[in-house]
Amino acid sequence: MAQRFCMTLTSTGFRWLVLLTLLGTLPIDGFGQRQRLLDHNAIGWYVYNGDHKLTQRWTLHTEYQWRRIDLIRSWQQSLARLGVNYKSSDRVKLGAGYTYFTTFPYGGYPQADLGVPYSEHRLHQDVSLSETYGRLSLTHRIRLEQRWLAQLADDNPRRTASWEFQNRVRYQIAGELALNGPTVDDGELYINFFDELFIGFGKNVGENIYNQNRISAGLGYQVNDGLQIELNALNQVVQHADLDPVSGRPVFEVNNGFRLTINHALDFRKKR
Repeated sequence: MAQRFCMTLTSTGFRWLVLLTLLGTLPIDGFGQRQRLLDHNAIGWYVYNGDHKLTQRWTLHTEYQWRRIDLIRSWQQSLARLGVNYKSSDRVKLGAGYTYFTTFPYGGYPQADLGVPYSEHRLHQDVSLSETYGRLSLTHRIRLEQRWLAQLADDNPRRTASWEFQNRVRYQIAGELALNGPTVDDGELYINFFDELFIGFGKNVGENIYNQNRISAGLGYQVNDGLQIELNALNQVVQHADLDPVSGRPVFEVNNGFRLTINHALDFRKKR
């Protein structure tokens, strides 16, 4: 059943890519310009991804993202993630994990408008489906997230008064295009890209159904089979959960910058 679903989904992968790209790049100013407030920021994301082999099918995922505003000068967010993945076939992978997330006050309409950062705990479950078209490899990922967002106390914003629960679903299509041959080998460059749409649902989401969209594309270099370095342009559109307290208008962030990523893999399997 999973294989049949994979074939159905990948056959429409290019149409999903075009649709999500259009959604992420639509000129927000043109839709309800009088109703929305736009907050533009220059971002720099520095990412470490580690997928380490435990067995033939199981891998340990470690991840840290150091997200900055003004490219590097000040904090945007901090993300630490730990998870496991199970490869059920050559094309299907299942995953689950935990994330500790911190958002700092930034931009013209900070979401934490109390001058202090706030925390978030997340659990996630996902399925990834892969397909290859010549030199191009595509991966579809559907991820469910359970989020606990800190609600800061009015009398002491450094104290968490309660935790608000939210659900979110994410769909990502990611691709990698070999430049020097049918596959990416050691010492070779490749093109990589992804588009990811975030949708909130369930209790406490309110008007924040469309949560955000991310589009990224750039060049990667494979040092060896266990180490790749990627430098991408990054566009992020985020809808704030709360309206602007002064005007009562919705706030959309339009963040543009780059993402520098190190992909690292270790093999902990016993050598025979």
